[in-house]
Amino acid sequence: MCIHLTFKYETATQALNYLAAKSGGTINKLKALKLIFFADRFHVRKYGRPVTGDEYLAMTYGPVASSVKDIAEMSGFLDSKVARYAKHYIKPVNKYGFRSIAAVDSDQLSESDIEALDFAWNNFSKFGKYELAEITHAYPEWNRHESAVKHFGNVRMDYLDFLGDPPADCDPCFPLTADDKIVVAEMLKEKSEIARLILG
Repeated sequence: MCIHLTFKYETATQALNYLAAKSGGTINKLKALKLIFFADRFHVRKYGRPVTGDEYLAMTYGPVASSVKDIAEMSGFLDSKVARYAKHYIKPVNKYGFRSIAAVDSDQLSESDIEALDFAWNNFSKFGKYELAEITHAYPEWNRHESAVKHFGNVRMDYLDFLGDPPADCDPCFPLTADDKIVVAEMLKEKSEIARLILG
């Protein structure tokens, strides 16, 4: 079973806005996307859901939350409603970064969302964008697709793989016992089924 969840564009936009604000107002897009990954990984493992609910792709520079990437770039792929919302809060400064243009709407971020974003910032923001990309390659949810990425460019990832543990020298983004993993997997499957029923 592959987990499909509901993308929360307001939360995703505010997560990007939050990271830009933490970075002094402007942040590199690749770095922000890696920090979003670590926040989502932490939140999945601790709370049984990601911050963003986005679809993840394994790409050359590591895991990428695809719609979050579109928001960070103000891509033409964005739904008009999402674009209108996001343009109130962040603005691309060039093809490599974006900046915060309004205060973070904390109503769109739960306490645990902020906890996860702070975890990502406190533990990984010290690394450069390419260092972060290299670090994410050690995680099983990307590593299992490495050869396919070389051939196809991107491969759909599964949130269940976020429950796997990286090598011992990598931060697991919240430790889980074997029993914990079973519980969290069931939580993810339940949320995926709810999303499927809502979307029809």
